[in-house]
Amino acid sequence: MPFPSDWLVPDWPVPAGVRSVFTSRAGGASAPPFDSFNLGEHVRDEPVAVLINRRRLRDACGARPVFLSQVHGVEVVSLDGDTADGTEADACLTARTGVVCTVMVADCLPVLWCLPDGTAVAASHAGWRGLAGQDGHGILETTFQALMTLSATAPAPMVWLGPCIGPKAFEVGADVRDAFVSVDADAARCFDALPAQGKYLADLPALARRRLGAMGVTKIFGNNSSDAWCTVTQSSRFFSHRRDAARLGSTGRMAACIWKV
Repeated sequence: MPFPSDWLVPDWPVPAGVRSVFTSRAGGASAPPFDSFNLGEHVRDEPVAVLINRRRLRDACGARPVFLSQVHGVEVVSLDGDTADGTEADACLTARTGVVCTVMVADCLPVLWCLPDGTAVAASHAGWRGLAGQDGHGILETTFQALMTLSATAPAPMVWLGPCIGPKAFEVGADVRDAFVSVDADAARCFDALPAQGKYLADLPALARRRLGAMGVTKIFGNNSSDAWCTVTQSSRFFSHRRDAARLGSTGRMAACIWKV
């Protein structure tokens, strides 16, 4: 089954046996405000519509997506054919075929990983809490460590950053800025002060790139913090919790997927 034309197929040099995709709002069965390809069960959408959408994603991938219960933490789970939907984690990895590493987002940053030889892939859900973690150790560091244990002699993985809330839309407080700057003073350049006291605009993809670079990950593709990647401003293509939750009561979820064939 071909992907809907509005879905985003990452442009990055993964090996021939690796596939990846980022879904959009297009191609689904859900009614507004979840129109139309909502994959989240927890957002008050009709369960039948979500089931149809998830089946369409499985058909499009030709393999089974595993939908995690994401809690903005740093837990990573290794997937096999028996891993249940609803497993609590914010990242997943696999060296197997037939199972799709999947994270759902609606403003948070999705991060796809691939070892250069294609032996293992991973996906991470990186909101600011998971990205910051504790003492500079967050979801990206945890995923990196878990992935490298599968191939300790391999070079650093390549990474693709998907759409997320952009740096012109992500207003945060001083607590968010402090969570990053307290462990990396130069992370201050990823925050622009607003006129309101203690308010900033944060560049989530830039913060992720800093964390990845510190781990030796140099092959980073995708989201470059430009407007085209912003889930808030690209309303016809992307769901956005920050844009829609208060105004419409809820919003849908998109998925970033990577798998081996």
